[in-house]
Amino acid sequence: MSERSVSRRRQEKRWYTVLAPERFDRAEIGETTADDPELVYGRTIETTLGAIKNDASENNTKLTFKIDDVGSDAAYTEFVKHELTRDYLRSLVRRGSSKITAYVTVLTSDDYRVQVQPVAFTTKKADHSQEKAIRDTMVDIVREAARERTFDDLVDSVVEGRLSSAIYAEGKTIYPLRRVEIQKLTLEARPEEVAEEEETSVDVDEENVESEA
Repeated sequence: MSERSVSRRRQEKRWYTVLAPERFDRAEIGETTADDPELVYGRTIETTLGAIKNDASENNTKLTFKIDDVGSDAAYTEFVKHELTRDYLRSLVRRGSSKITAYVTVLTSDDYRVQVQPVAFTTKKADHSQEKAIRDTMVDIVREAARERTFDDLVDSVVEGRLSSAIYAEGKTIYPLRRVEIQKLTLEARPEEVAEEEETSVDVDEENVESEA
């Protein structure tokens, strides 16, 4: 290929400013380049909440966005993941205390399927029954929050700390807690994907299922 052809191909590439969703005030979160706008769709951008809010104290929260729309010089994104850094989570662990985690898959009120992973840290070592009670409480509160909220509202409650505060308030009545965080929230399926899965799922007729005596 001649140098002129290579140069022409490079000139055809266009830079796109990547913008966060509206709930994050369309903040600029990066740039990407492509010679075909269609190639920009589906790309993911990872940043921190601190970078978006210009607040270094929020750098322990990582946010991942996926490009789902492209304009003439801008790429628009949807939120797909909220995650605390490993270093930050490790800093919360204390010897002689309990770390209690839960993994909850829920549907929001507008039918987004989301996995939420809350984590609670106690002041001292809790026994098995106390840990189970706190874990069950975390699961119940997350499920209730999802039933009552849209996807955007649920993301807001996680990012702004309201969901972890609700878990803390309830969990500390079971056993003294030092801290509660949502260590991860991940978008698993959009409403149209959930609906498609439901349409293609096969219901098993219990009468046709043989059981061993």
